[in-house]
Amino acid sequence: MSDEPRSTSFRRSLWTLAILGVLTLPLVTPRIYASDEVQYFAYLRSLWFDRDVSFENEYQHFYNAGIAQGAGFHETFLERTTETGRRINFGTIGAPLLWSPFYAAANLWAQARYASGAKIATDGYSQPYIAAVAYGSAFYGWTALALTLLIIRRILGDARLGPVLAIWLGTPLIFYMLIAPPMAHACSAFAIALFIYVWLNARERWSARDLIALGAAAALMTMVREQDAFVAVGPALDWGWTVVRRWRARTPTVTASTATPTATETASAAAREDGVGRLLINGAIGAAAFFVCFLPQLACYLALNGYPGPSRLVGRKMNWMTPHAGGVLLSPEHGLLFWSPLIVLSLAGLALLTLSRDARVPTRPPADAVAPDAAPPDAAHAVLAPAARRWIGVCLLAIVAAEVYVAGSVESWTVAGAFGQRRFVGLSVVFSIGLAALWLRTRTPIHRALVGVLAALCIWWNIGLMAQFGLGLMDRQRLTLRANAYHTFVTIPRLLPDLMRRYVFERRSFYRTPAAPAAAPGRGDVRPQ
Repeated sequence: MSDEPRSTSFRRSLWTLAILGVLTLPLVTPRIYASDEVQYFAYLRSLWFDRDVSFENEYQHFYNAGIAQGAGFHETFLERTTETGRRINFGTIGAPLLWSPFYAAANLWAQARYASGAKIATDGYSQPYIAAVAYGSAFYGWTALALTLLIIRRILGDARLGPVLAIWLGTPLIFYMLIAPPMAHACSAFAIALFIYVWLNARERWSARDLIALGAAAALMTMVREQDAFVAVGPALDWGWTVVRRWRARTPTVTASTATPTATETASAAAREDGVGRLLINGAIGAAAFFVCFLPQLACYLALNGYPGPSRLVGRKMNWMTPHAGGVLLSPEHGLLFWSPLIVLSLAGLALLTLSRDARVPTRPPADAVAPDAAPPDAAHAVLAPAARRWIGVCLLAIVAAEVYVAGSVESWTVAGAFGQRRFVGLSVVFSIGLAALWLRTRTPIHRALVGVLAALCIWWNIGLMAQFGLGLMDRQRLTLRANAYHTFVTIPRLLPDLMRRYVFERRSFYRTPAAPAAAPGRGDVRPQ
């Protein structure tokens, strides 16, 4: 495909995402109902109105309103205190920071309505404020998908919308954008997509400016969800391998005619050695940028816990020998690949990406072929060379492995009571890349039809599980595959027209579903997952 049709198709895909974002606004659920959402919202409301990180009034408000009365909420958040005497908050400041522009707009709107005589509270708790957070999450989710398209075009040269929408529909991302948006997961998807987008641009030169941007993006990503700091393993590998290659190349090449290097060869080697030094200095600058941008979270930690780190209760739940890594992926009751089988196709695509020798798409010269001080040509739109694509595939698989490692290290690895293995929602961009790579590698009609059918079944599985989760047809603490399959492919199709009508026009009817079995201690509705 020539550049012009490809560019037109790409713009059409972006417009399609924008239109879908607008059309799905009525499907966003502006509601807070669980402790995780209360904790993130409490950060935003307390900082905005009280200018502190004392959350007792926020917790008491939601408890009295009957919103946060799950197992253990009162004991955990209204009885226990931190080392500084404040109430516990396991959340972080990143998502509240991202929501703050929407919250500010809601505050102005509520005050204007109140000034005009409307009976509306301007205390930060009323419906406009909650709706602002919900729609903010939906916005960041759609922005993550747009960034994903840019990233796929950069890596593969052909950004098809289908794989991106498939990941949206076939994983818990859609749930946390539309049904439970006050969680931090849609913001996590955005922050990681932004970080990977900045990385792909930074790796062209690893300049100080690029690494400052990468450090800032890493700080935002970590402030949204602490575990997302492990995503940095991909760019760290990339930067470290660049340092190693340039270090190895620093020795002057000895010509056949002389036992000593020529002056030109010596100068070239000195330039390469100087390049290694610049890489190390720029890396330190990037680390400093991360630290500076992470200071707001460190300040919150210090005020809340008395030291610059998360609650010690979190540390006690961690076993860094990651005893549950296998279960996180493969447990039939809780595993990622059983909750979201579409990710099996994505991982296959990432594996194929690491083996790809396809040179069909236009490429730019490798970074090492560009003069150190020369600006890369059209870096924002250039497609990676085949060798670079393979290496990026390795780095992306390392990111997935790092997230599996940390998820398997948590005592509450099952995320029982939550919809899906939600700790992986932030990796939506990585899974989209893998699915797009798989689609591009399946060139025959029969293979593409097979991939399409499998993807459609996986999408319906996810939709069926969402319906069962909302209707109380499933045990929210675990999958029961036989019953889940029956309801997904037999019960839900029969109920679908009525379910759609209720979701659009009588959504509150879903809030009266039978209560799920009580969560095990330390899981479910007590701390962020």
